[in-house]
Amino acid sequence: MPHSPQGDETWRIRRTGADLHRLGETESIFALGNGWVGWRGTLDEGEPYEMPGTYLNGFHEQREVSYPESGYAFPEHSDTVISAPNAALVRLWVGGEPLDLRTGTVRRHERVLDLRAGVVRRETEWISPGGRGVRVRSTRLVSLPRRPVAAVDYQVEPLDGPVEVRVSADLLANERVPERADDPRAASVIHDPLTAETGRHDGTDGVLVHRTARSAQRVAVAVAHRVDAPGTAATDTELTPDRFRLTVTGPLRPGERIRVTRFAAYECAHVDGTPAGELADLVVAEAEAARAEGFAALLDAQRAALDAAWATADVELDGDPELQQALRFAVFHLLQSGRSDGDRTIPAKGLTGNGYDGHVLWDTEGYVLPVLTYLAPGLARSALRWRHAHLPEARDRAAELRLAGATFPWRTLGGRECSGYWPAGSAGLHVNADIADAVLRYVAATGDTQFLGECGVELLVETARLWHRYGHWSDTGVFHLTGLTGPDEYSALVDDNLFTNLMARRNLRGAADAAERFPQAAARLGVDPAEVAGWRVAADAVHVPYDGKRGVHQQSAGFTEQPEWDFANTRADDYPLLLHFPYLELYRRQVVKQADLVLAMLRCPGEFTAEEKARNFAYYEARTVRDSSLSASVQAVLAAEVGHLDLAYDLFAETALQDLEDLGDKTADGLHLASLAGAWLVAAQGFGGLRDDRGVLSFDPRLPRRITRLAFHLRWHGHRLRVTLTPDTARYELPDAGPADAVELWHHGERLRVTAAAPVTRPMPPVPDPGPEPPSPPGRRPARRAQAEVGGAG
Repeated sequence: MPHSPQGDETWRIRRTGADLHRLGETESIFALGNGWVGWRGTLDEGEPYEMPGTYLNGFHEQREVSYPESGYAFPEHSDTVISAPNAALVRLWVGGEPLDLRTGTVRRHERVLDLRAGVVRRETEWISPGGRGVRVRSTRLVSLPRRPVAAVDYQVEPLDGPVEVRVSADLLANERVPERADDPRAASVIHDPLTAETGRHDGTDGVLVHRTARSAQRVAVAVAHRVDAPGTAATDTELTPDRFRLTVTGPLRPGERIRVTRFAAYECAHVDGTPAGELADLVVAEAEAARAEGFAALLDAQRAALDAAWATADVELDGDPELQQALRFAVFHLLQSGRSDGDRTIPAKGLTGNGYDGHVLWDTEGYVLPVLTYLAPGLARSALRWRHAHLPEARDRAAELRLAGATFPWRTLGGRECSGYWPAGSAGLHVNADIADAVLRYVAATGDTQFLGECGVELLVETARLWHRYGHWSDTGVFHLTGLTGPDEYSALVDDNLFTNLMARRNLRGAADAAERFPQAAARLGVDPAEVAGWRVAADAVHVPYDGKRGVHQQSAGFTEQPEWDFANTRADDYPLLLHFPYLELYRRQVVKQADLVLAMLRCPGEFTAEEKARNFAYYEARTVRDSSLSASVQAVLAAEVGHLDLAYDLFAETALQDLEDLGDKTADGLHLASLAGAWLVAAQGFGGLRDDRGVLSFDPRLPRRITRLAFHLRWHGHRLRVTLTPDTARYELPDAGPADAVELWHHGERLRVTAAAPVTRPMPPVPDPGPEPPSPPGRRPARRAQAEVGGAG
């Protein structure tokens, strides 16, 4: 189990001072969730705020999509995440004046996200404009073991003399969410999306039930309370269609306090499913059960759940305390982004904000699930089962587009395509291959044949059918995929995007293998031997565009012959380019928003020689501007593989600190889960050299000079493998294994067998000199950190 000394700040994210200019960023960073319920890290009092949010996984409303010029198969509706009723609000009045950090005197204000305990703690000392002082302490959690439950413990006491206080714990629906129209990536806001159906209260407890108009969903939230106050305090309740309020009022003398502990429970269902009254009874029972258990018991259960998770998920990095802290922050938010007890997906922002309308994108399968497959495979399985549950919508979309099999959406919440920009949406068919890749990786790492037979075969078959029908054969017998958009969003509607082609090849071969392994499941899907043979022939003939003159692979056919981008006349404030240049200009030039061909070398490493990887990396590094948070981690992994360890480390810092330092100025909309996942990927795949594309584990570790020790675990076929790297040695061990357990792996080309009784230690070979570091676009090289002196975590 990871060690957490009392003073180790790498297990805590601490913010001191009011930081009113960074509210949105802090709200995202201090968000808590459990894959079902998400509470943004707003202040207890609710104000001031930048974007409040209480999210339930999959809870959304629909809105119409309008077009200046409509077209066939354009999505008519889009799903938008909306806030469920907020049960985290506890407002305070001191001598009749509301506690507001913008008024009075803030003598002390500190909030701490405890990554081991899974809670946010807050302490504030505030002097009201009238001169009356109070100390407020609160602890907030969203329960990992208890799916519907969240809780907050709020305590207030006088600072220096007696005060009259009023504490109001609110359950509030249709909380006002500000609109942001300055960025196309911001969410669309639907005001007052909830219509009250029923509400009731019993003593200090209450419940509200609301429904949406278009998506036809029903949400119920119940709150139960414990109140500890002097005998002179009075309690009162108020119920309206959109609010339930418990108020505690009374004088406090020095040494006295008022403590209000709220236990909340959330559920949602389709309106044709669970009736309103029954849903209300369900959440009331959950809230009352949590209260009976008690807040201390919830804290203990939260810590126990995280202790179990951290035993596998922790990454130990010696030499850079700030990045050690950032890694733990990243993994914490990945762990609380999903659930294993149900078919739930993981949106691009998790449940931390409404950016991208709360949509699920390919980020989930492309970045998040590869990490969770190794750290918490149950969460990856659940997300893949969610994709399987939405195969009917994907089949309908394929039929609408005159395609075969299934066409999974580029952006969605409810399973339908929500992207109105079809060059990047409908044409971004690589999402099919990303899902297939996630299935293959999950099965390879877990050996979960039950999942493969129940869900995986169908996912692989239907995605393979898309490629087989979509592609076409040239006169020379080459299989082409034309008119598609790859991962790079500064290119669109290209022919033979290399990433898509290679991932489609993997998809086709994986489907063929699965169909032959599960013939009964394949037969139910109408798969016959001729179709399987066709998949294999197409996979073998997939075109791989290559520029022999320049000695590099082409991101897409003809890419290396396009005009270069005019970097010399691009100002620093012109980034991100999509906000300052027309797509017409971006699409026709050699400028790359995010790793595309470089990502292909990571996902399909066996398709390239070491020399090809080095040449490709240097060529595309000079043209990749990283206007996407998806890019730095992929570039870091390949930089490490080809030997540019200082560049790899600097890119590692960029992805790990993306949200903690708000590097893209978008953290206020929610955390970048793909970038957080990328931090782990760089540690394990970049510096650990982890690959599994051959169905076996292989490691080619190499440490940058700043790291004096790197240790991480991963799950492989039920075993917990520990990898410990130093500049001189690599050690592989199975800390929990029984006498007969073993894992076979490769270390720098040497085959090893690791058992509980026989851990293996091998030397770290020297890194070959890769030559001069390839240039980045002017002004776009990541900040230099590899050789800098860095202070401790804070």
